[in-house]
Amino acid sequence: MSYWSAILMGIVQGLTEFLPLSSSGHLTILDNLFGLNLMEEGHALFFVLLHIGTLLSILIAYWEDISRIILESLTLLGLSAGPKQSRYPAARVGLMLLISTLPLFLLLPLRRQINALAENNYFVAISLILTGCMLVLIGKMTEGKKIGSTMTVFDALLIGICQLVSALPGISRVGTTLTAGVSLGLRKEFAANYALLLSIPALLGSQLLGLVDALNAGVELGAVPMYLAGMATAMLVGLGAIMLLRLAAKRGKFGGFAYYCWVAGVLTIILTLIF
Repeated sequence: MSYWSAILMGIVQGLTEFLPLSSSGHLTILDNLFGLNLMEEGHALFFVLLHIGTLLSILIAYWEDISRIILESLTLLGLSAGPKQSRYPAARVGLMLLISTLPLFLLLPLRRQINALAENNYFVAISLILTGCMLVLIGKMTEGKKIGSTMTVFDALLIGICQLVSALPGISRVGTTLTAGVSLGLRKEFAANYALLLSIPALLGSQLLGLVDALNAGVELGAVPMYLAGMATAMLVGLGAIMLLRLAAKRGKFGGFAYYCWVAGVLTIILTLIF
């Protein structure tokens, strides 16, 4: 591994984690096609830190929303001396996020099988093409009216169930939950914000498990500065990607991302056949 490869992977992770393009799919394709073999060479910790970098970027971008959710939830539970009010909209969004996260526990027994799929470039490529199809659907859906105060527990649960599909390498988590939210009548801008906030518990849970596995596999101490360079790059680029997704959601246009996924998927199949 070199600093250049670490920074390149950081750029790819930052762009694709929050844009509906599938970060796991792109990292896998880069690793497999260009013979980086980072996972095989004991750099599992690097991939964990890349995801932690993008986790930091969303915590920074949504710190006000996260703080409001926490404070209102504590006040509602009587654990904080915050101002009493008749409604707690941020706490309600927090509850919806919790409900959407619960189905992820069903994936715990399947982690190794799902990770094994990342070794198959054809599977990842087809998944990217399917992600593009989902994004086209968003553009054709009528703008909904639901926001945090009007979405239902059923909406949150269905979004969580749909999120299970995004565990497959090549399927975008944000793209999947965004499509599910819009199809259930959520306003596109709110659906994008909800999808991004929902990525926090998913990233946190998966990377805590990944960190344990990586540490058990051993760490190459000399490569840690490169790991940190990749993580910092992922965080900074991730902040830009979040701004771009919110802009796309405001305009309701995701067609460009769909075309990219299709091209990337087809190109991956062709390059895999050649090499």
